[in-house]
Formats: sequence, C-alpha cells, structure tokens
Amino acid sequence: MRRRTLLTTAAAAALPTRFAIAQANNGAGTNKLMRYIPTADLSVLDPSWTTTQVSITHGYYVFDTLFALNSEQKPQLQMAESASVSEDGRTWDIRLRDGLTFHDGQKVLARDAAASLRRWAARDVYGQALGAFVDNFGTLDDRTIRIALKSPFPLLPDALAKPNGMLPVVMPERLANADLSKPITEMIGSGPYKFLPKEFIPGGAGAYEKFHAYVPRNEKPSWASGGKHAHIERIEWKIVNDSSTASAALQKGEVDWWEQVQPDLLPLLRKNADLTVTNFNPVGFFGCMRFNHLQPPFDNVAIRRAVRLGMNQDDYMSAVTGNDPAIYRTCKALFPCGTLYGEELGTAQMTGDIPAARAALKAAGYAGEKVVIINPADVPTIGPFGQVTFDYLKKIGMNVELQEMDWNTLAQRRTKADPPDKGGWSIFHNWWLGTSISNPAITPIVRGLGAKGWAGGFANEQIEALTAQWTVAPTEAQRIDLARQIHTVGLDAVPTVMLGRFFILSAHRKGLRGLLEGTAPFPWNLSWT
Repeated sequence: MRRRTLLTTAAAAALPTRFAIAQANNGAGTNKLMRYIPTADLSVLDPSWTTTQVSITHGYYVFDTLFALNSEQKPQLQMAESASVSEDGRTWDIRLRDGLTFHDGQKVLARDAAASLRRWAARDVYGQALGAFVDNFGTLDDRTIRIALKSPFPLLPDALAKPNGMLPVVMPERLANADLSKPITEMIGSGPYKFLPKEFIPGGAGAYEKFHAYVPRNEKPSWASGGKHAHIERIEWKIVNDSSTASAALQKGEVDWWEQVQPDLLPLLRKNADLTVTNFNPVGFFGCMRFNHLQPPFDNVAIRRAVRLGMNQDDYMSAVTGNDPAIYRTCKALFPCGTLYGEELGTAQMTGDIPAARAALKAAGYAGEKVVIINPADVPTIGPFGQVTFDYLKKIGMNVELQEMDWNTLAQRRTKADPPDKGGWSIFHNWWLGTSISNPAITPIVRGLGAKGWAGGFANEQIEALTAQWTVAPTEAQRIDLARQIHTVGLDAVPTVMLGRFFILSAHRKGLRGLLEGTAPFPWNLSWT
C-alpha cells in the first residue's frame, strides 16, 4: 500500500466553604507541593464522558492524547510518534511513541488506544462526525493503530487533537470497553500525574502525584502539545465555593493558585506583592443561554427568536466581569469572534429592543407557560447570567422562575427531558472556551444531533448535512463557505443564544513559575523558585 507520511516526530514540532489549611506551603522552593482551587467541584472523573471543564482539566493531569493542539491551533503528535494516510485517504496508521506506560505499570498498546477512540467517538460530537466515516478502529501491531475509513476524512488529526468538550484520551482497553452509559471511575491513565483515589472527597478535595515513569516529548510545550515536564511532585485540589474565602486563603499562602478569580476581587489581589494576576487563556470564554427544545415554550422556534431579539449582551458581560470593559466584548455570532469562522452575522437578530421582543413573543403564541431557569449559585462566572435572564424574561412578559442550585445538581438536572413542572427545566446558562466551539464539527451548541447531542435536544437535519459536507471539504475556502451556511441556518433555528466573549483571570503566588497559556490550566511546566 502506498502511503504518505503526514506527521512524524521530527515534523511535529477539598474542602467545604469553612475550612482550615496549613499556613505555609512546605513545597515552595522545593517543588514538593502545589495547592490549587479549581473552578468547580469535580463530580465526574471521566474526561471523555462529559463536557464539564473541571473534568477536562482533571483529564489533562491523568491522561494523554494521540494528538494535541499547539498555540497556532494546529494538531501536533503527542502520544503518537508518526501518522500516515494511504493514497486513497481511507486508511490511517498512527504509531505510538516507545516507552508509554499506564499508571498501573502496564505498557500502552495500540489496542488500548483503538478502544479508547471507539468509546470517545460514540459520545463526542466531533467523534460522532468522524465515527460516521469509520469502518473500524483497529490495530496493525502493538504500537500501531489502524483506522479504516469508508471514505476519506482529511480532518482526522484535528478531531483527535480537540482540546475541550469530551477529550479523546487514551485509557486501558478494559476501561474503554466499560458501559458507555456511565462514566468510568477508575482513573488509570498515562499522563504526567497520577490520581490518588483514597484522597478524593467529592465536593471537598483531590490529590495527584507526579508519575515518574512518564516520558515527555522533546519539543517545547505549546498549549496541550509538546513536552509535558512535571516538576512539582504533588498537587492538591481544594474545592472552595465562596470567593471571599478563596481570596483570603490565597493571600495568606494557604493555597497557591486560584483558577478563576471573581472580578470584584481583582483590585485587592493585584495590590498584593506576593501574587500574580494573569490570563492563561488567550482565546477567551463565550457565554451562552441554552433552551430546552423538547418542552414548551421553547419547542417553538418563533418564541426562541422573540426571546433572543430583546437580549443585551452588555448586560450579561457586565454582570460577570464586574462591568470591566477591558475583559469583555460583545460577539453576536455562533462561532467565536477572533477565530476563523467567527463572523458577527447575528446583529439584526439581537437588538436589545425589549418592546419589540414583547410584541414578537405575543405574536409567536406564548401562552404563559412557566419558564424554569436552573442556575449554578456556586459558579460566580455563570450564576450572574441566570439572574440577568430572569429579570429580562419578566420584562418581556414571561412566567418565569429562577431555581438556584450547585453546579453538580444542575449538570444532572439538565439531562432530564421532563416538563419544567415535573422536575425538568427550560433554560440554563454556561460558558465555553472558544476552542470548544470554534468549528462546525466540534461545537455542541450548534450541532443538531437531537438526543445524541448536548443538553436540550436540539435537532436540525440541515445543519447536520452541511456539517457532514464541511468535514470532507477539500479546501479551506470551501469550509469557510459551508461554515457560513451553517451559521445562517443556526441563527434562524436558535439552538443557543450567545452572550458575549470575556476573559476569566487567574491568580497565583509569585514563586510559582512556568504557567502556560492554553485551553486549560495545565499542570506541567510549573515549578517553584
């Protein structure tokens, strides 16, 4: 079989709110310990099963991927040593690097990777797009994965390098073959850190230790790609749901890194000479409002359009950033502004005109059905969105109820298809990293997969047909044109309402060096000085 080698090694360059913590970091200066406050509680450990960002962050500690994106958002080899595709584009061979080892001491084999890809492709939206082309995720030998396709899928490395959503991580075959309806709970990966299950307290704490058998790549780290050098021996996660408590703990040296700082606390932390405030994610976060498309009133597209019409992105961005225009901008687009497909095509559909929205809602046939907003009170970068929507919907004449809860409860509740008055929901809010929604195949918020897609059950055959064309389009110009068509259909169908682009700043102790930019708060490259 004649083959074209596309990528080679040379070319791919917890604690409750009230708590007591030790007053000093004995690891500082010795790389023994780093203590970290994530954005939310780690309720789901399986990063290939959920889109929750805290699970993805955890996944980068424990697991590795065959490919990964660099800072130019290009796929690079990661666990793979090389990748080649046959002349007809229907057979991909991906060869694993030598020396890859799971945390239980077993070698990483091609069959582990093949089973992991099958699991991921059954759940992830980009994986499902790839999976529709796959005859078999198989193996050629112990180090070579062979993917047989029904027809060419030129974006295969891009799919396997996706940085957020559901990660295409590699796990042991026995775990990958487990029941797809449930997340795995045994954390055996081959990444730079080992998960310590005996120290995991849901809602409280977690811990990781350096995996000394991990062999980093030789390249310079760039986003999720390159050499993942774990310098710190132990990392502890502390779940702190109160922002004032987290701020005080950071200032006292009781914790070392707080992932997401509440905007009103930024001036105080910036004044502290022992702290550094930074933005590790240059792409930004994009707020969104998601409808339940399966239940009234939002099974009616005219009502969805009417609600979107009077919304004002500045209201949402001000609420979540403390009215700091330096860290937000409006973006009336379903694909992220600042990325290839991020055209602001939605300005006419979202005018902020409340009287017009009220009239459109009446014309759409809204009959006073109750609208239940489920809202995460423990996530300060999402909770304000629900409060703004609650006030807005009352202004346009909707019968609305705001139900506050913790994020874990919301994540479970949003999977229910029941009517709002029987434990279901009508609206919830979220944010996405820009790289999670940057193209037609990867974005859960636009895809029309129905029950197989993201919460809310949005189904649209036209979007899915255009997305299928996008995945096999031979040129970027054709992909741009198809993305614009998808964008136009999406704006008409209103799967989601976008709320704007903003940056969530992070803060850490000044002695902590080497924080990388990227799509998650990566633990590698960090060290104490």
